[in-house]
Amino acid sequence: MRDQILTFLERNSRIDLDELAIMLGASREVIEAEIRQMEEEQVICGYSTVINWDKTDAEKVTALIEVRVTPQRDMGFDSIAERIYNYPEVRSVYLISGGYDLMVILEGKTLREVSSFVNSKLASLDTVISTSTHFILKKYKAEGTIMDKKEKDERMMLT
Repeated sequence: MRDQILTFLERNSRIDLDELAIMLGASREVIEAEIRQMEEEQVICGYSTVINWDKTDAEKVTALIEVRVTPQRDMGFDSIAERIYNYPEVRSVYLISGGYDLMVILEGKTLREVSSFVNSKLASLDTVISTSTHFILKKYKAEGTIMDKKEKDERMMLT
């Protein structure tokens, strides 16, 4: 049942628990207890909202930064990742395979702000060997959500 609950919550964290209980054939109390237990175990780490910032007046720049680092003895990549994810600008940090070690996703107000972060905070870390920064130009789908759904025209085409 846990996997089913997680699947529904991942798609819509605001799903009505009574509705979820009916779909899973359990009581609301059982569903609430299972969710509470997963929160305590940190299986569920938080709830978020997917926002299409392009439809607001807010200026946001999202960057994907590949980072090559020297792992630290007895700590590997964990301590480096921790130093990076503690910066408030950083949204996500992932250990990745390939030519780089870490993928850092961060948000700033301007390209200059992101550039300044990479230059003064990230690249200056003693374990960072190199970085490669990519800017998001347009989001088509984020966190499983299509950002700008197009209405399908169900009418038949006439020729």
